[in-house]
Amino acid sequence: QVQLVESGGGLVQAGGSLRLSCAASGRIFSIFSMGWFRQAPGKEREFVAARAWNGGATYPADSVKGRFTISRDNAKNMVYLQMTSLKPEDTAVYYCAARTRYGPVPSQSGEYDYWGQGTQVTVSS
Repeated sequence: QVQLVESGGGLVQAGGSLRLSCAASGRIFSIFSMGWFRQAPGKEREFVAARAWNGGATYPADSVKGRFTISRDNAKNMVYLQMTSLKPEDTAVYYCAARTRYGPVPSQSGEYDYWGQGTQVTVSS
């Protein structure tokens, strides 16, 4: 089992920045990929960014490329999502997710095995 806890959400004005954190615990050694997703009211869960747990490459969605950065601190078992130039359309509940199956870093939510409880990000115009 892997447990994930997000933090760092809040209310920010358009153009501002936030950093989300995801603390992983449990069977850390079984994690291959970590991802961030978001879900706005009335919309489907959307891929935001992902990376391999032990790799250097990152995979941001086109909608956030150049604005959001996923990073990790393996020593602390933490994954971060640095968000800059925030827009009202970035408003959503943000979730981190872990994949414990070997394979390419996926962007589909169904490919992830564990999820956090989510943290709300609200961007005001």
